[in-house]
Amino acid sequence: MPMRTRVGALLAVAVTGLTLGATLAAPADAAPAAPKFLSASELPPHPSSAWKAGKVTDGAPEELLSCLTDALPGYDSRYRSFSTELETNAHQLMIVVGDTAKAKALAARLNKDMRSCATRIEQADPEIDAAYKSYGTLPVEEGARVHGLHTTASWGASDIHLLSVGRDGRAVTVVQWGQMGDFGDAPVKAFRKTTTTAVNKLY
Repeated sequence: MPMRTRVGALLAVAVTGLTLGATLAAPADAAPAAPKFLSASELPPHPSSAWKAGKVTDGAPEELLSCLTDALPGYDSRYRSFSTELETNAHQLMIVVGDTAKAKALAARLNKDMRSCATRIEQADPEIDAAYKSYGTLPVEEGARVHGLHTTASWGASDIHLLSVGRDGRAVTVVQWGQMGDFGDAPVKAFRKTTTTAVNKLY
């Protein structure tokens, strides 16, 4: 099974049937400029393959939906996917809500779902073992938190994912990075820098 397909399959076992709105919520008032997405060059550098950025798309990628359970339905969102020639993948999700209180609550719920994702993956599929690791918070804008998720399958697959949730005002962003490997293969320092950049670009 190709790695990109496998990564999506391992994460997607946790939750099914989730749907999102198709458009990003527009500010109700004459608000700041729209949040900006990461560019390919702002992702953790790959040692032998450059990142390629996809188009900004309405909705959310399956790789993120599987860990975010009930937090996202009802929110309009957009996302951008990234890839390399060597089957490393990444995604950025963007959500803008009506006010800062709602954004704070959404970020808290997303972080909660990240922390419980490993347990839900194991409950959904007995052939998959999952482990969670917290990489702490980042002092950027209204804050960001970084999470790690390692999945191994009975057929030998082993994949590592870094995920983060950050907020600035009414905007919340989720960043995900994944490839084959375990916690020792995760570029935590570079991903923390990517997360900081993503939150700084929200407004």
